[in-house]
Amino acid sequence: MRLYLLCLLMSVLPVAAHAAIVQQEMRPGIPANAEYLIGERSKPAVLLLHGFLQTRDFSTVTTLARGLQDAGYTVLSPTLSLNIPNRSQSLACEAVHKHSMDDDVAEIGRWVDWLKSHGHRSIVLIGHSFGSLQLLAYLSARPDPAVKAYIGASLIDAQIGTASRPAVIAMLENRVVHGQRDLVTQTLSFCKKYTSTPEGLLSYVRWDQPRLLAALKQAPVRVQLIMGDADSTLKQGWLKALQHIQIPLVIVHGGSHFMDGEHEFDLLDHTLEFLESTSKSPAR
Repeated sequence: MRLYLLCLLMSVLPVAAHAAIVQQEMRPGIPANAEYLIGERSKPAVLLLHGFLQTRDFSTVTTLARGLQDAGYTVLSPTLSLNIPNRSQSLACEAVHKHSMDDDVAEIGRWVDWLKSHGHRSIVLIGHSFGSLQLLAYLSARPDPAVKAYIGASLIDAQIGTASRPAVIAMLENRVVHGQRDLVTQTLSFCKKYTSTPEGLLSYVRWDQPRLLAALKQAPVRVQLIMGDADSTLKQGWLKALQHIQIPLVIVHGGSHFMDGEHEFDLLDHTLEFLESTSKSPAR
């Protein structure tokens, strides 16, 4: 009956009206939701993921989602729960963070499963900023065969400021081994003071540049990176490191980390070009 009603709505409403908020329980007592923008069945579905601690309502994500739907693509834009039931607002750096990369990857997998259960057999993952890293982590952990391609926009590693990463990892691993559950505060991404459990923080801190580059090279699907050369969040030499591994890379001249202003059209255009070529090319 639900499927019948959905088909009926699609037949009488304009494409722009084909939208719904959908919900899944990620863990007991932790429901999460996503926006489902319905496009043409002949095109791949897109799973579009927001950046660090943000939601699907972040401007870079919403602008791209609407542009993709206008071009005929189905777009599912989830908000990662971060272990908060039905999270609808960005999570402050100062909050106590009880989520991990493993949780994020599991939720991505659940949303991929949701798309498959609704008839989508060809799925492209698109992430912005830290969301690009989280999707790459998913691709490194036995992704579903329905996932055919990946776009990383403004891709960054798990930045930890000026601290020694080996020292931070060793400290966190020692706490985990000895069962020490006291919260730890550390710089992570744009947060100067990020407070988390040792396990949760360790799951992110381990994603340094070498691990990220290796994951890109080993990705089991077609890959496209879209980066701005005016992105002030990038470490010196990051664009050269990406070019060195010879992964398909588009550099948007003047583009910031958020691809805002006129560069939102560059982001959309390059994304559409890749999606169109993916529809015509065999998977890796």
